[in-house]
Amino acid sequence: MTESRGTAGPNGGRLTRYAPGTPCWVSLMAHGLTATQEFYGALFGWEFAPGPQQLGPYVRALREGDGQEVAGIGQLPPDRHLPIAWTPYLASDDVDGTAETVRLCGGTVGVGPLDAGEAGRLALASDPSGAVFGIAQASAHPGPAVTAVPGTPVWNELVTFEPKSVAKFYETVFGYEEGPDATSADADAASADGDRVTLRVDGHPVAGIHGVGDALPRDRGSHWTTYFEVADAAEATARLVHLGGHVLEPPRDSPDGRVAAVTDPEGARFALLERGR
Repeated sequence: MTESRGTAGPNGGRLTRYAPGTPCWVSLMAHGLTATQEFYGALFGWEFAPGPQQLGPYVRALREGDGQEVAGIGQLPPDRHLPIAWTPYLASDDVDGTAETVRLCGGTVGVGPLDAGEAGRLALASDPSGAVFGIAQASAHPGPAVTAVPGTPVWNELVTFEPKSVAKFYETVFGYEEGPDATSADADAASADGDRVTLRVDGHPVAGIHGVGDALPRDRGSHWTTYFEVADAAEATARLVHLGGHVLEPPRDSPDGRVAAVTDPEGARFALLERGR
């Protein structure tokens, strides 16, 4: 597991340039925008600033202290009953061309491509297994130029029925290289915990695909999971419960550190990761 790679540049805070296919942003659409801000602000110490409003009310989450933009939260219209979920955006040099390739490879484009002001050109799509992801095109993205610190997204993993076929979709659309996990410990975990595929850009791991077979949640189907760094998984999990969130899997040891699977009060799934020091 390796955090997304990018190159820092100036932007009041920071702007980061990402190679095509690299996760460059994560966004959550929720029903209660104010309550959701309060939950994540208390959980991760985030502060908030207005974001692009093309798709309705939207805020950018800022890391406390340095104002680094780390994520976005938007409000779903009251008449839209869609799954509440964190969605990773994958970088593209040509969103329109990428969206067309998605369609040709059996995926679906649900929103866009459209211009979203300073955020660049965006689209929302789903792969052939139904997992939703975003596509983002901009000269630079406001994603974390510094990661591996508490409160930042450090990994995205697709949970699906069978990883090999859907991996071919992402490799064709984004040009990923497929490879085994970097360490023997990772390989051992993969054999013990279902099939895994690591997606790489320029040789660097940027995202994962985890095949769970019949253990795939029937109420969610295939879906992406975002991992957020925390200093102490047990403490963060207890705080999450106090704030109204729910624990799906309590903190457990993994090759990358202590991991907990959780949801926010509206049911959006994500993971907390306390990495070994």
